[in-house]
Amino acid sequence: MTKALIASTAVAALLFAQVPARAEITAVGPGEGAVDIVAWPGYIERGETDKGYDWVTEFEGKTGCKVRVKTAGTSDEMVALMNEGGFDLVTASGDASLRLIAGKRVQPVNVSLIPSWGMVDERLQSAPWHTVGGVHYGIPYQWGANVLMYNTDVFKTAPDSWSVVFEEQTLPDGKSNKGRIQAFDGPIYIADAALYLMATKPELGIKDPYELNEDQYKAALELLRTQRGLVSRYWHDVMIQIDDFTNEGVVASSAWPFQVNLLKGQGKPIASTVPKQGATGWADTTMMAADAPHPNCAYLWMEHSLSPKLQGDLAAWFGSVPAVPAACKGNALLTDAGCETNGIGNFDKIHFWRTPVAKCESQSAGCVPYYRWVTDYIAILGGR
Repeated sequence: MTKALIASTAVAALLFAQVPARAEITAVGPGEGAVDIVAWPGYIERGETDKGYDWVTEFEGKTGCKVRVKTAGTSDEMVALMNEGGFDLVTASGDASLRLIAGKRVQPVNVSLIPSWGMVDERLQSAPWHTVGGVHYGIPYQWGANVLMYNTDVFKTAPDSWSVVFEEQTLPDGKSNKGRIQAFDGPIYIADAALYLMATKPELGIKDPYELNEDQYKAALELLRTQRGLVSRYWHDVMIQIDDFTNEGVVASSAWPFQVNLLKGQGKPIASTVPKQGATGWADTTMMAADAPHPNCAYLWMEHSLSPKLQGDLAAWFGSVPAVPAACKGNALLTDAGCETNGIGNFDKIHFWRTPVAKCESQSAGCVPYYRWVTDYIAILGGR
């Protein structure tokens, strides 16, 4: 287990020592006719964007469970939707999953009812962002890094530093980066600034971008306020970001591999990289609502979500890494080189998203909690 996972496990134990486990479902019955899922864009496809990518139609025909999807652009939006209720499942990242568990919005998953559970990457099976006190609250889905996406007409060679989006500078085409970059529209992006400072200002002593003391947090906010003057748009809608790179002169930004794949598929001069400072990232989990209206269809979908065919197709479409290693071979869309291309070797280099908490391992005086990240990032977006 990596140091980051060990730290996350300790934080989870502190957070949820008093959270009782709900009763697990003991048997899966006939489907109820539908399953409602909150998901990231591109995570659940039925061939409407590209006929070659469809992992819904066969499932619906086999189970009789109609798949209904509500997309969300940020983890905060996912948490809000799950709090509203009416959904069965959510593909939550680590900065949402522990909040959902602590808020009792999701229920334990009985992995003995998931026949394909044994195929899941062992590094993910008991990951601390979905496992608390030995209880599993979800099924791993996909993982990957938040990459630096860039225009290859501007950058003839890949930029090796996140400085191109954090500090004003002249780009290789002789023009300033001001007004030509973007940043993510979510408080968790403060961790990206902290990660950059870990490498560029080691005197701050940042050990974990999600565990910041007051001075470290202040430095991250100052960096983001400076960046504010450079940013043309804070993105969370992937299609708007794609349009901005195509039509609005944006040349560099944090992004998901999904946007990179779509733009390259359109023949645009786009590539991506993980700079020398490393990257934040996401290891997403399919979690089941505490009051799921269609629990049987939900369990049928969770099993379906682990099929190597789905896992490989999704990885090819989104640019992610499968939670099921067997999907890395023999998939026509992903190809046998796809997992390596998508960064399967970067697992130990990624600082996976998780919710910052006041009680933390790396700071004896405690850390700045997430509610302050939310308030302060909103202020930064507003130019304050």
